[in-house]
Amino acid sequence: MSAAPARPGPLEGLPLLEDLGDVDGKRVLVRVDFNVPLAERAGRTVVDDDFRISAALPTLRWLLERGATVTACSHLGRPKGAPDQRWSMEPVRARLDELCPGVALLDNLRFSPGETSDDPAFVAQLVAGQDAYVNEAFGVTHRAHASVVGPPRSLPSAAGRRLAEEVAVLGSLLDEPRRPFVAVVGGAKVGDKLGVLRALATKVDVLAVGGAMAFTFLLAMGHEVGASLVDDSRVDECRELLASGVRLLLPSDVVALEPGGTFGAEAADGPKGDTEVFATDIPDSWKGLDVGPETAEAFAAAIAGAGTVLWNGPLGVVEDERFAAGTRRVAEAVARCEGFTVVGGGDSVSALDHLGLAGRIDFCSTGGGASLEYVEHGDLPGLAALRAAPNAPNRPTGSTGSTG
Repeated sequence: MSAAPARPGPLEGLPLLEDLGDVDGKRVLVRVDFNVPLAERAGRTVVDDDFRISAALPTLRWLLERGATVTACSHLGRPKGAPDQRWSMEPVRARLDELCPGVALLDNLRFSPGETSDDPAFVAQLVAGQDAYVNEAFGVTHRAHASVVGPPRSLPSAAGRRLAEEVAVLGSLLDEPRRPFVAVVGGAKVGDKLGVLRALATKVDVLAVGGAMAFTFLLAMGHEVGASLVDDSRVDECRELLASGVRLLLPSDVVALEPGGTFGAEAADGPKGDTEVFATDIPDSWKGLDVGPETAEAFAAAIAGAGTVLWNGPLGVVEDERFAAGTRRVAEAVARCEGFTVVGGGDSVSALDHLGLAGRIDFCSTGGGASLEYVEHGDLPGLAALRAAPNAPNRPTGSTGSTG
């Protein structure tokens, strides 16, 4: 068995591919995150963006080149625990065959209710006939699902190359970031991100908050927010964070949609309504949907001087061009920044791709929610499962590796 590389910091105790030993002739189950966007082209359903498939290729090829028989498994979409042809893995399987021939791909894991409930019977079905397991699905490693936490209880297991890189990069942000450290967090629901905002507040030099979640903060400061999305139940928590002493950048102006205007899912017949830029007080019935130009420039200025940048979440409703300018300005600033830049998955990476800027970012994470949960908690259920696997270095005392 070849010696595994040293594991400094966040990789400590995490089994890597070398910890599997000789895989020649072995059957290896690989949990991947092939939950990719699909599109209809020439009457066929095809993969519209293969970023997540490509991210797993170094691990899949490493195993194949060493003689392993590789079976990959993933979820796709949100089927309700039963087969649903809309979420068949067939289009993904076709693209995987083009990129990495020789890898079998199981059908959608979430066609079984046992996946999300971590049912022992479903785990047993997954590991039957397998000799080893690899987690190469960082984007779901924050979920205690059967395919994520089940196999390491009984099989020699390892973190895939990409998963290990995600942990190393995000861990470095928590441990020894280059200063100043600027975090830009957007998105819709403040309740989903208050925990990570609190965690970041203790780590960063500047915390910039945009997206719809910013309006709950503005309300907590006493501003009028019109018909903008707010979470009244979180106002006091936002007020506490404002008083914590962290340098918090919030919108000083916003782009709002007039009363009766439509956007997004509301705009079945096309978006309607005039927009206007307001300072932080928004008139009744107007809805804030993007940060304004003054705010975008303030965020960009903070990013320009950063030693480290973490960006997760759009700053406006980017699918509507009227409310995409703030996100575009921040994307351009992150791409130009000479510091170390990390962008969380999902809409932030999509915005960079759309602008042709993804190649100018130091690290684009494959997991949006997983990235934030790792930053918040410093660990994830799937990582803990790997560290307790039978072959894990420095395995915690008392770990049995049973399939119970």
